[in-house]
Amino acid sequence: MTTLPTRRVGDLDVSAIGLGCMPLSHAYGDQPSPEAGTALLHEAIDAGVTFLDTATLYGGGRNEELAGQVLKTRRDEVVLASKCVMHLVDGKKIIVGRPESIKAMCDASLQRLGVDVIDLYYLHRWDKNVPIEESVGAMAELVEAGKIRSIGLSEVSVERLTAAQTVAPIAAVQNEYSLWTRNPELGMVDACRERGVALVAFSPLARGFLAATLRDPKTLPQGDIRKAMPRFTDEFYPANLTLADQFASIADGAGCTPSQLALAWLLSRGDFVVPIPGTTSIEHLHEDIAALDVHPGDDVLDAVGALINNDTVHGPRYTPAQLAEVDAETFDTTTN
Repeated sequence: MTTLPTRRVGDLDVSAIGLGCMPLSHAYGDQPSPEAGTALLHEAIDAGVTFLDTATLYGGGRNEELAGQVLKTRRDEVVLASKCVMHLVDGKKIIVGRPESIKAMCDASLQRLGVDVIDLYYLHRWDKNVPIEESVGAMAELVEAGKIRSIGLSEVSVERLTAAQTVAPIAAVQNEYSLWTRNPELGMVDACRERGVALVAFSPLARGFLAATLRDPKTLPQGDIRKAMPRFTDEFYPANLTLADQFASIADGAGCTPSQLALAWLLSRGDFVVPIPGTTSIEHLHEDIAALDVHPGDDVLDAVGALINNDTVHGPRYTPAQLAEVDAETFDTTTN
């Protein structure tokens, strides 16, 4: 097993780049077979990835079951993260943050994962009908019961992080963060740095956009969530594609792939930032991990930061309905 550089999440050391397991079972159209999914997870662990991220929501529990197949023999090799509150009922996404629901979801996750304890357990979303202090209080009880080791929050604001920290220690905040989604820079980056909280960056490659290979979103498989995301629509994508092409040119000049440059930029934001790219491809998995060996100069990092940011990306990151589910800070513009 390869050893990769590590970063700190709460009291745990994790590989500086983790793995978002969601695409293996959820959201991006055609998913691989369970056999291919477990092969990729084994390959990731062999390559030194020690931070796996799953959730109750993904595939209606199938993603946790998939991870559980691998954890049967490799539990001690990974830091395991999962999430509660968001789940599927009759194929429909539901957000329920009541304490009794959180505890029931945790028990179900432990069973699907086949483990005794989850290392990092997130509120996948804040249920706006329940004070976050109540939801986090339930998670604190799960810590006391030995069912989880640490608590995380996802897609929350600094205000909500502050409220949660009055109840229990928060090890990590998982918010979307990449060159084209800068919302954490509206306060969460500074808050995490100052408070010793890890900022786990999901969609660090902008849902594949920063790989600079997606020419036409209409070719995406049926059911791929990007088809409904504003930045991938005909209204906005052609302008964004121009940015992707320029970004790819800079990456080429820096001697790396666009994906690697995007991850290197995130890693440069601070040693408390941990990207968790997801993939269904073993080739792309190794490409992403190799970003840890890419060290662009400040001039390159500044150039891509100036090229792709809130002011240059076209279209909001979510539809109004999707945006209503999140609590994270949002730019007061029509373009983000």
